[in-house]
Amino acid sequence: MVNIVIDGKRLAVADGTTIMEAAQRAGTPIPHLCYLKDLNEIAACRMCVVEVEGAERMVTACNNQVFEGMVVHTNTPAVRQARKTNLRLILSQHDSNCTVCIRSGNCELQKLAQDMNIHYQPYPVQPERARVDLSVPVVREASKCIKCMRCVQVCDKIQDMHIWDVSGTGSRTTVDVSLRRKLGDTDCTFCGQCVTHCPTGALTVRDDTGRVLKALADPELTTVIQVAPAVRVAWAESFGLSPEVGTAGRMVAALKRMGFNYVFDTNFTADLTIMEEGSEFLERFTHRDGYSWPMYTSCCPGWVRFLKSQFPGQVAGLSTAKSPQQMFGAVAKSYLAQKLGLDPHKIFVVSIMPCSAKKAECALPSMKDACGDPDVDVVLTTREMDRLLRSDCVLPGDLPEEKFDSPLGTGTGAAVIFGATGGVMDAALRSAYYLVTGSNPDADAFTAVRGSKPWKEAVFTVPGAGDVKVAVVSGLGNARALVEAVEAGEVSYDFVEVMACPGGCAGGGGQPIHGGVELAEPRGKRLWELDAKADIRFSHENPEVQALYAEYLGQPLGEKSHHLLHTDHEAWRMPSQR
Repeated sequence: MVNIVIDGKRLAVADGTTIMEAAQRAGTPIPHLCYLKDLNEIAACRMCVVEVEGAERMVTACNNQVFEGMVVHTNTPAVRQARKTNLRLILSQHDSNCTVCIRSGNCELQKLAQDMNIHYQPYPVQPERARVDLSVPVVREASKCIKCMRCVQVCDKIQDMHIWDVSGTGSRTTVDVSLRRKLGDTDCTFCGQCVTHCPTGALTVRDDTGRVLKALADPELTTVIQVAPAVRVAWAESFGLSPEVGTAGRMVAALKRMGFNYVFDTNFTADLTIMEEGSEFLERFTHRDGYSWPMYTSCCPGWVRFLKSQFPGQVAGLSTAKSPQQMFGAVAKSYLAQKLGLDPHKIFVVSIMPCSAKKAECALPSMKDACGDPDVDVVLTTREMDRLLRSDCVLPGDLPEEKFDSPLGTGTGAAVIFGATGGVMDAALRSAYYLVTGSNPDADAFTAVRGSKPWKEAVFTVPGAGDVKVAVVSGLGNARALVEAVEAGEVSYDFVEVMACPGGCAGGGGQPIHGGVELAEPRGKRLWELDAKADIRFSHENPEVQALYAEYLGQPLGEKSHHLLHTDHEAWRMPSQR
């Protein structure tokens, strides 16, 4: 332990503790902008400067450790002036037109300027200018970049994709796409982790709310909206509603108030995905010589993009099952259109997803199997849905709860956990066990794949099939390590679940942003709690999925199922493959 004094308060902290961490424990928060613990501790913003007795000049608190007898002053006149000067210099290169910025009200730079009582700017404002590219889901506005390096560090250290880098020198130094490329020419997975870790509006997810409003105003269109599992545990955060008030039922009510003709649950096609993917796994597992191993889940488009660009030799291992989002679109423009007597070309399908990569997925040329049109027309993130509700003056907390519409609105506990890391694997094993044995396992028999550990392994015995070796991994850096281990022969699995975002969809790039706070784990925990309380916890027991097969599809892996619900991952290419 090290004995120190911070602002007159004596305390003992562990050796190796930074000044910032020690100050927080002393109840003295130190302002910061670029800092992310264990990820970005480079003092680029210089907002955390403090005075240390005996030091010739001020030191940064985020990356300097305490020492025995250190005396720190965090709020002297000189410190306050230095911080204000540093912040004004940052603002002199920033487009501060906050009224039309997506992050207004949720911007760390804006909040810091308010907290530090910055109300005038003595320096000329000269923000960087660059063309905004709306052809890709992730959008960079150079004029709002503060060079904090968070995006670089997240992409390098967590996702291991190295899309962003520092370019230029001197006063022209900036952060941009690495190797002087356009983002659309890179192998970016569009996971959006750079967006959720950006402190300003420099990185955002492309806003497609205008297309949805236009469709809602078109009397010739039937607007159908689906909501992903992870959205229900995050959408209400932006409205300050507790989980008890911000329920899925009030979310449904709010969307119906917006004017959507039908509000459905992606949980329905999550169950459908389990039927197809689980059946596919059993087909491969019982005919091992005809397939490459392991079989990888294909629900996450960011992961699919990653595998295609980084490990093209492993693509054959991907399940051919579409993601729940794309299955829903295909079913809506075929089965639902037939059932309701609608022209599929006049059905406008909107997805609410916790993910930015879904915007790229729905635009793939291979996702037009129902009627020739895109199966899903527009994808909105959870944040975009919240902005839509606000712009339409909808107050969700005041609405009575409503149910999802039928026949694509019933989901099981196995479906809702798709939003948490390990959930797809858990759900698939529940139904695979049933498909082999004819009886249900204990719904909580596969807890070894749950939890926040980034790489989980387990072996489960399925009577009549044998031992199934599985792995679950989240975060693309961890996915890279796993696939490299598979290719090197260091590990051997039968079935692997991969989610691009740490913690799974609950921590997706389209979820509400809380500066410097990671909420994937508590959101995921709530999804597991919803599963535990569900009346039905097995995908194969979903009555509406059973009706879909009986009335329309026939059987899992059947001819119609294969046409609508499966895809060819080789039918499109990543930029590096072109």
